[in-house]
Amino acid sequence: MNRTILLSAVIFGFLAVILGAFGAHGLKDMIDAASLESYNTGVRYQMYHALLLLWVGTMTQLSSGQKKWIYYCLGTGTVLFSFSIYLLATNSLTSFDFSSIGFITPIGGSFLIIGWGLIGYRVFRHLV
Repeated sequence: MNRTILLSAVIFGFLAVILGAFGAHGLKDMIDAASLESYNTGVRYQMYHALLLLWVGTMTQLSSGQKKWIYYCLGTGTVLFSFSIYLLATNSLTSFDFSSIGFITPIGGSFLIIGWGLIGYRVFRHLV
């Protein structure tokens, strides 16, 4: 499980750097400032959770089962949250109306919150 978590973290981080550079250089003149800020929010959250997954993957205090649930929540949340934001922010560049998938973003955010809650619970239980 650690290998999967760490590999996913590296992929999320790698993609966050690429997507962030693309947003800063490629999208700067193509979408409005509000959309670019939304796009950058997706990149930041993706990178935050890549770093968090790196930490989770190296934690020795968490069992494999605990890590699995945290990983599923954070991985699913990152994909749903960040990638839906990328699609929504670049909506004006496509013929498909991505606003119809806007409900996915808060679902992804909920998974991220649950993942953080699981980490918090496990850290609290370990420290007490």
